[in-house]
Amino acid sequence: MAELKCGVENCTYNQDKYCCKGDIMVGGKHADNSCGTCCESFAQRQEGAYTSSLDHACKTISIDCEATKCMYNSNYKCHAEHVDIKGCGACDCQGTECATFREA
Repeated sequence: MAELKCGVENCTYNQDKYCCKGDIMVGGKHADNSCGTCCESFAQRQEGAYTSSLDHACKTISIDCEATKCMYNSNYKCHAEHVDIKGCGACDCQGTECATFREA
């Protein structure tokens, strides 16, 4: 499990830069840099949408990853100690990226 920091403040799962989803999927089957990746778990927060008080953000999270060219990917799981997801103002998952990606 990686320590995840999420900079996608308008994601419904983002609470104080941590994720409350439980696990995420990073896409990017053909990525050779971070711009070719995305957080496929992104869901845009709707204004006035209800957020359950039972949902709580975690510092560590399980990350499935399709970016097979990343040095942290092993059998479609991320093994980085720390992961940064970026995407200021994203409208969909393509507006996000895994800034931790490093080509193997």
